[in-house]
Amino acid sequence: MYIVTGCAGFIGFHFSKFLIKRKTKIIGIDNLNSYYSKNYKLDRIKILNKSKYFKFYKMDLNNKNKLSSIFENNKITKVIHFAAQPGVIYSYKNPESYKKNNVNATKNLVQIIGKNKIKKFIFCSSSSVYGDHKKYPIKENFKLKPINYYAKTKVECENIIRRKLSNSKCSTSIIRPFTVYGPFGRPDMLLLKIMTNLTYQKKINVYNFGEHFRDFTYIDDVVDIVFKISKLLNNKINLFNVCASNPLKISNVINLIKRNQKKKMQLNYLKKRKGEMHITYGSNLKLIKFIKKYKFTKFDVGYKKTSTWFKKYKNKRYLRFSN
Repeated sequence: MYIVTGCAGFIGFHFSKFLIKRKTKIIGIDNLNSYYSKNYKLDRIKILNKSKYFKFYKMDLNNKNKLSSIFENNKITKVIHFAAQPGVIYSYKNPESYKKNNVNATKNLVQIIGKNKIKKFIFCSSSSVYGDHKKYPIKENFKLKPINYYAKTKVECENIIRRKLSNSKCSTSIIRPFTVYGPFGRPDMLLLKIMTNLTYQKKINVYNFGEHFRDFTYIDDVVDIVFKISKLLNNKINLFNVCASNPLKISNVINLIKRNQKKKMQLNYLKKRKGEMHITYGSNLKLIKFIKKYKFTKFDVGYKKTSTWFKKYKNKRYLRFSN
């Protein structure tokens, strides 16, 4: 049986769906915080709740007693930890939320894992821990240079895991995903913000004048890879970049969307925001060596799938994001 934390979030939801298709029992945990619409998250949970293999607990990972009881009363073998307070810019506005929901929550979870016979633990970190570098693609052994508070909390979580589980019998992996996108994505991420603003004929803010590069990685690839990693059992703490290793310039992404949209874009070019990385471009060589061959979804294919999904959901008010 799996525990999936952050099951109402973007990656956690898709990973839970992936497991359900394989008739795998899951306990999903999420606190349904209000960083973006709770209704959006509840729609994801409604989909998951249709399966007899899924059981949902609305709870905070900082609730030690309740979390411990879940482990004690169920035969948990694997824990996939996606739960986190996301958002680079918001981390400057509300750092305490990041300390609580990222660092403290992870510390509690890891302590409980250490007391139970868990075979596999996967922690979802972030590519933002690397910061900006002069050499690319970024490998897992590159120096960590986080430039925003969100990234710093992820680094702290990684350090907690190494300290607490390095001598544990629990096989542990840390993954660093790069710019994940796809259906049911976060409304604060680039693609959905552009699609939503086009729908409601609002101006689209393009930061750093579109000069950013992002290593877009399609959601289906991410969950498939996480599942493959979940089957890796050894006594080491393994670290993997999860990325397509094919960075795209944001201005080129916008041009692709322009070609596929009938509505005229109202673009508002702005300076680079504090805490945003200029380039995300990871090496996936270590990952490919582990999972053998893997064909990543091309961006134009992933974009079309996302666009098809969006047409069904575009009138949902919860896709509007103000931050």
